[in-house]
Amino acid sequence: YRALVLGLRDYVTKNNFPGIVLGLSGGIDSGVTAAIAADALGPDKVHTIRLPSPFTSDDSVEDAEALAKALGIRMDTIAITPLIDTARQTLAPLFAGRHADTTEENIQARLRGLLLMAVSNKFGHMVLTTGNKSEMSVGYATLYGDMCGGFSVLKDIYKTTVYELAEWRSAATAEVIQEFGFLGAASTSTHPIIPARMITKPPTAELRPNQKDEDSLPPYAMLDSILRGLIEKQKSVAELVAEGMDKATVDRVARMVAAAEYKRRQSAPGVKITPMAFGRD
Repeated sequence: YRALVLGLRDYVTKNNFPGIVLGLSGGIDSGVTAAIAADALGPDKVHTIRLPSPFTSDDSVEDAEALAKALGIRMDTIAITPLIDTARQTLAPLFAGRHADTTEENIQARLRGLLLMAVSNKFGHMVLTTGNKSEMSVGYATLYGDMCGGFSVLKDIYKTTVYELAEWRSAATAEVIQEFGFLGAASTSTHPIIPARMITKPPTAELRPNQKDEDSLPPYAMLDSILRGLIEKQKSVAELVAEGMDKATVDRVARMVAAAEYKRRQSAPGVKITPMAFGRD
């Protein structure tokens, strides 16, 4: 966590950005990213935008608001439903006769990226992406959508580690925060820095009704174990299967990792934490 704070602080200050802007979804990744940004730069340099769609749950709306309040950071809300409707109407003649699929889901992510970049251009703040290493490894991200931005704090952080960071930060006392030079606040009994529901609710992109990450991916504990073997330990599929992992799942994950290389080549730089990170970071 301290390395992530240092990496973000250095990148933003040495490149003379006045602050950062990020999309605050109410999920764990954007929540932890916002906390790191507040600790690195101070709450006054963190601008978050809530971008609800028709599929955004009340829980996510409330959790984003609770996090912003606990961190003392600015949060504005821009509903993207009118833009979604306009995009669908514009494309309707071309898409006639075709069922809705990931195309419509990706339009939502790309509209959010468009709006965040507009705020960045107008006020000079750098956009932070909020994707983690588990997602980027297997391509569970949208080019020019949630991948849009200048720096990726969680680029080398697996999803299971994101949860550990959230719990650690929420438990950090005022003395620990002062000792480590964080510029954010400590949790209180009424306002934990990371709302508990952010940590406990099933992760979802909320791009369609009742969507869950595990609809498309293995459970994160299993996925991260496979990814660590493939990426950091440089083991083969056969070696991981010999260790007791399910062959079909390992095969599938290995194919996803290989197929997502073109996305990773276009991703923002970020902090290197593990022995084997993607890119030149």
